[in-house]
Amino acid sequence: MKWFWESQRDGERDRYGSRSGSPAEHDSDSRERGDRAPDEHTRLLPNRVDSGIPYLSPDDPAVSPYNLWTVRLVRRITVLLAVITFLCWIVQLASAFVTLPGFHSRGGGFFGFVYVSLALVTLVISLIFFSVPSKSARILSIVMAVLLLVQTIIILAVEKTRHEEAWVGVASVVWVLLISIWDLVAGSIVQRGKTEEEERLTGRSESRRTLLEWTGVTLSTVALFVMTLVLVLMSCNLIIRAVDAGLAPPGGLYWVDDDKYQIHVYCRGNETNSDGEKVPTVLFEAGEDPVEWGLWQFADNALQNGSISRYCFADRSGVAWSDAAPSPLSASMASDALGEALARAGEKGPWILASAGIGSIYSRIFSSRHGREVEAILMIDPLHEDLLYRVGRPGRGFLLWLQGVISPLGLERVSGSLFKGRNRVDRVWGRSAYQSGKTIFGKLQESLVADSLTKREAISSRAIQYQDTPVVVISSGVKLRRDSEWEEKQRDLTHLTRNLEDWDIVEKAPHQVWRTLEGREQIEKRLKKLAHRG
Repeated sequence: MKWFWESQRDGERDRYGSRSGSPAEHDSDSRERGDRAPDEHTRLLPNRVDSGIPYLSPDDPAVSPYNLWTVRLVRRITVLLAVITFLCWIVQLASAFVTLPGFHSRGGGFFGFVYVSLALVTLVISLIFFSVPSKSARILSIVMAVLLLVQTIIILAVEKTRHEEAWVGVASVVWVLLISIWDLVAGSIVQRGKTEEEERLTGRSESRRTLLEWTGVTLSTVALFVMTLVLVLMSCNLIIRAVDAGLAPPGGLYWVDDDKYQIHVYCRGNETNSDGEKVPTVLFEAGEDPVEWGLWQFADNALQNGSISRYCFADRSGVAWSDAAPSPLSASMASDALGEALARAGEKGPWILASAGIGSIYSRIFSSRHGREVEAILMIDPLHEDLLYRVGRPGRGFLLWLQGVISPLGLERVSGSLFKGRNRVDRVWGRSAYQSGKTIFGKLQESLVADSLTKREAISSRAIQYQDTPVVVISSGVKLRRDSEWEEKQRDLTHLTRNLEDWDIVEKAPHQVWRTLEGREQIEKRLKKLAHRG
């Protein structure tokens, strides 16, 4: 060690000039330093205070917390955490389009994705502004950690949120909580190291900041404040989800697809008539909105009027009480899940399939696979497979994904609850159901494969459809007048089988034909005719 200190002393003499004191005194100092056990200071820079070298200027590049091996170790650990988080972020991003094994989230996965994104942003901010820690950043990190702890408790304590988020969502919120704590610890270590090096090399702790440092402090504070605001909104949204979890489903939840997710099935009515003969069950398939939002009330009225004896409906994946399914999910996969859920619910038909809009694609595929149990098909302003490109537009898919990423903030759900009187019925299956991240995820899945897998499946189902199955088509007059291509495709669907019963056009009805009195009467009339054929 002696030769090291002598070389350092010679170098410092060249820089600062001759020092006071005799050579014997310098040799004595050198021997004292040589006898002292090395630490992180002696390995980097000689202690100028002990050696008699004048203090450095606070602006000297040598005055840096990076002189300490502990600070450098903290930075390396932060970089490693950032790399791990980035890989997790990539996996969760990909899972929105193709779910990797073990990464399925029954709540849609957007909460977990946002949590990992927050962890990644926290680490990036920490690395960019690593050498300029600030008190404001530490305070915001503490607030973020508290909010994340509250969210972790909510997710774990409420059975439904725990079920929907699965291990992916739980691990994501715990990970970002640990990252926020690490960021707080790392900032404290850097601050102590910065102060220590300033006192050692300049003689005092520097309270002033350069313009560049103030810019870094400002940017990091603003970024952390925005993230804190995001976490406040997410906490409010989680509280709303916990409240909504208390709304019990009217039917049962049944595991499908090797117990990966659950489908909600609801049935009402008598399976047999007064003579003990089995009667057909009307199986409703929703269009763009949940069955509960309109068709459920219609079905109840038809049952009370005696037009039908029994009806069932199942929420597609991501809708109302049903879980989100793994991606990709085509209409054929959804129809298989429906058949499995009905079987587990003990429902065997025979069926009269009543579907609306894009739901007609699902019903047609279901009919082609369960042709012997299907007695008739009634389609309400159905979507033709040649028009699935409207559902599968890339721009629409991107907007749905973006809407899903924003959905954990609950901007519309929170404001609707506070200022518009929206209740949990509105949010689960009513007018605000489209704001749920789970529902948005289901729409995204539908859009991603609409013009590819689903279209091919619909075309194939047409080829194997039982040709003696009665078909009724009820079209919107408003839609036909506005869209000539829609009219052409409605006409084509009347040739789905060789047994067309009726093609009705309700002149003043919109796409949701049942929203008008004339439309409801026409649908109920046709259902009654199909249900009492025998």
